[in-house]
Amino acid sequence: MDVMKPKPDAGWRHDRQEGTLSDVYRSVETAKGGSTLRRIAAFAGPGYLVAVGYMDPGNWATSLAGGSRFGYALLTVALLSNIMAVVLQALCARLAIATGRDLAQACRDAFPRFVSVPLWAMAEIAIIATDIAEVVGTAIGLNLVFGLPLEFGVLVTAFDVFLILFLQRLGFRWVEALIITLLGVIAFCFGIQVFLADPNWGEVIKGFFPTTEIVRDPNMLYLALGILGATVMPHNLYLHSGIVQTRAFGHTLTEKKEALTFATIDSTVALTFALLINASILILAGAAFHAHGHTDVVELAQAESLLAPLLGLAIAPTLFGIALLCCGLNSTVTATLAGQIVMEGFLRLKVKPWLRRLVTRGLAIMPAGIVTIWFGDSGTAELLILTQVVLSLQLSFAVFPLVMFTADKTKMGELVAPRWLSTIAYIIALTIAVLNIKLIFDAF
Repeated sequence: MDVMKPKPDAGWRHDRQEGTLSDVYRSVETAKGGSTLRRIAAFAGPGYLVAVGYMDPGNWATSLAGGSRFGYALLTVALLSNIMAVVLQALCARLAIATGRDLAQACRDAFPRFVSVPLWAMAEIAIIATDIAEVVGTAIGLNLVFGLPLEFGVLVTAFDVFLILFLQRLGFRWVEALIITLLGVIAFCFGIQVFLADPNWGEVIKGFFPTTEIVRDPNMLYLALGILGATVMPHNLYLHSGIVQTRAFGHTLTEKKEALTFATIDSTVALTFALLINASILILAGAAFHAHGHTDVVELAQAESLLAPLLGLAIAPTLFGIALLCCGLNSTVTATLAGQIVMEGFLRLKVKPWLRRLVTRGLAIMPAGIVTIWFGDSGTAELLILTQVVLSLQLSFAVFPLVMFTADKTKMGELVAPRWLSTIAYIIALTIAVLNIKLIFDAF
């Protein structure tokens, strides 16, 4: 009989209790019996919600700072981070499809409370850091495009809670459609700006090759870890393992293997698109700022004001602001969903969907509002970069459990990660941990 063995709850301390994101769990049909192309299209979507987290406003801050200061040298970090992301997100899909659990539920069901509770606290810290970056980034985008004061912009981001609720009433595909549309706008805006910047493409290609200078220079390493933290983000691991389960795939081994294949294609294609956006930000900063001697551009507003005179076109700053606004809106939506997954998964907290999202968003808006009022325009860049370094420091607490679970045959059954994949994943996890230890050492 073509079923998963051993039984789904073998190897876990607690049996699986409920589906993740219960209001949209298995709500999207997967075109069973249709053509391969239709099946791939049915699974397309979650990867793009995950990709949003790899190009959020915090990423912009680190990429702009890195590109203006070091030119194209940190492109290699963006590439390596993206490769790490492809591997880790594929493991997230594998965990969800094999066990029916998201990463938060898996941690709750696998570890004793004295381990799972601190992991929950780490996840919440990561999501708050993420939300601060995204709320502040959205507020800056609203300021650049509409002239709205930062304090009011922070409050406006609260309305994404109601936007998610409205779209999910129509169906989860509407959430995905909004995200993909905004991603298209971001790509269009950056495509024009990079074309206008006219970078040295030979130097750009050279920037994708590793250099030991990144490890030897503490300032470059700090920004490199910021890019790593902004690219491979803890909340994305929880998010992906949850939203993959919006697909109504079957329960047999064959159906799960097919779902895993299509989900991996979706996330890999989406993350490749994210790499293009992230590389574009670095290339734009290198060509527009570093090449013209502006090596200290760290603020998003500062970058916007310099684009017009350097690129020679008045529309360039507007395109930058529109792209930032779209990016911030996208990121706040996905971070809110991740917060819901973490809260439900670790705590089994059962409250109404609108209240869950309001609490999650409130946890971000309160610190973001205080910081924005306190620091104003001058401190937002440093704050954004700091949030990305905090995310990098939290990353290991999500990565190691993920790699451990997916390498365990008693938990994963026939869909356990191949040994070669687990080996690569452990190398990635150890690399992240070692870099973070070096960052702490350099700080002191």
